Amino acid sequence: MLTFAADEFRYQLLPHKRLLGLDVGEKTIGLAMCDAGWSVASPLETLKKGKLTDDLAVLEETIRQHLIGGMVIGFPLNMDGTLGPRAQSVKQFARNLDKYLNVPMLLWDERMSTQAVDKAMLEGDLSRAKRKERVDKLAAAYILQGFLDSVR
Repeated sequence: MLTFAADEFRYQLLPHKRLLGLDVGEKTIGLAMCDAGWSVASPLETLKKGKLTDDLAVLEETIRQHLIGGMVIGFPLNMDGTLGPRAQSVKQFARNLDKYLNVPMLLWDERMSTQAVDKAMLEGDLSRAKRKERVDKLAAAYILQGFLDSVR
């Protein structure tokens, strides 16, 4: 149920279910969640990326606990729209998740999301340590909010 098409993804979603946003990095996975009305994305947590089975266990529990009906996964395309090594890695990670998780998944263009979040945190005068602690889950919220804004 993995797709690149937002319309196809929306068709697969059940109403009144929350969405989970993911910002998949090399070492961490930022998680964000929206309300059941798909209005506002909020940062949830940052996971230390581990073995696929460990990541799946945490995601399965999050999906169950928060009544998640779909996942929006940030897809880090190059600025020219091509697939670089990071995008290939995220695409493979999403394919692996798709084999085990029974929720619709959308790969969503996330170009510049981390930079936008970094800039906002700098403007908010957050310390380097606080920025590092929050950037992944805030980037996941930024990615998810981008999708939510596109469907309103």
